[in-house]
Amino acid sequence: MKYYAGLDVSVKETAICIIDETGKICRELKVTSHPDDLVSTLNNRAYNLVRIGLEAGPLSQWLFSGLAEAGLPAVCIETRHTKAFLKAQVNKTDRNDARGIAQMMRVNLFRPVHVKTLTSQKRRALLTARKLLQEKAIAI
Repeated sequence: MKYYAGLDVSVKETAICIIDETGKICRELKVTSHPDDLVSTLNNRAYNLVRIGLEAGPLSQWLFSGLAEAGLPAVCIETRHTKAFLKAQVNKTDRNDARGIAQMMRVNLFRPVHVKTLTSQKRRALLTARKLLQEKAIAI
């Protein structure tokens, strides 16, 4: 049996919904929005997770990196596309958003976004700082 997970991330807590290949909800819970907590919850061998979806946002890069490093099949998905998909819901809650994202993963109706690695971000910051220093030196 294949399973899919949807994560609705907020600053303090992440709502998680795990569904099976028929769309039946198998587990719903909330955990602290920290990579270690998500990995310990989602790394359960009882679920053969095919895809784990989380919407792009302020914490998504950090959480995605933690999930990917643990070998979990995480996918960061495009925000506008997700909002359009979830707009059809009557009751907008974190729990329902996690359900909707899990369904998006199951039916393969999502647009993935590229997530830069932390190393790549650090290099970019260093290059930007170097460029600014050079511009100031030239201006002097």
